[in-house]
Amino acid sequence: MKTSYTLVLILSSCLFYNCESVKTNDFQISGDQVGRLSKQSLARDIDLIFEKDSVVQDTVKLHFGSGASKIMIFEKGGELLLTLTPNTDSIATIQNVQINDGRFITEKGITKNCTFKDIKENYSIKKIITSLNNVVVLLKDSDLYFTIDKKELPGSLRYNANSKIEEVQIPDKAKVKYMMVGWD
Repeated sequence: MKTSYTLVLILSSCLFYNCESVKTNDFQISGDQVGRLSKQSLARDIDLIFEKDSVVQDTVKLHFGSGASKIMIFEKGGELLLTLTPNTDSIATIQNVQINDGRFITEKGITKNCTFKDIKENYSIKKIITSLNNVVVLLKDSDLYFTIDKKELPGSLRYNANSKIEEVQIPDKAKVKYMMVGWD
């Protein structure tokens, strides 16, 4: 009797562990993967990949055959998880992934709720691009990149769109506005 109880306990623990690891992988960001989405995923298969979630596409564009410009993935219950942009190839894959949910996490523990300090402590920065309202931080050897609002920068850097912003000029406490993955 005691051995059957122990066996049931062990099997239950294994089942629980496997369920937890699957759930964790749903929010893992790695090399060519964002949760259940991979670099090779076809845009036409998004409904299958996210069958447990709500997929919202621009139906007007779909009816005219030009494909959706944005595909939004909502968790059952309403939380926006991802915003996907497919490429315009004849067999469309996902070109850009905007990570909207803070549960998505990289192998190094970075989420969309991190600061610039977290990014530079965990990744090598390849390039910083300045735009009118934002600063885009590109990483070496990664498809992951971050956008920081210029409101997070010192006043002297906010209003000059032509100024080249260096890594040392961005405050450690600057918050991430967008966390993105760009696949070619």
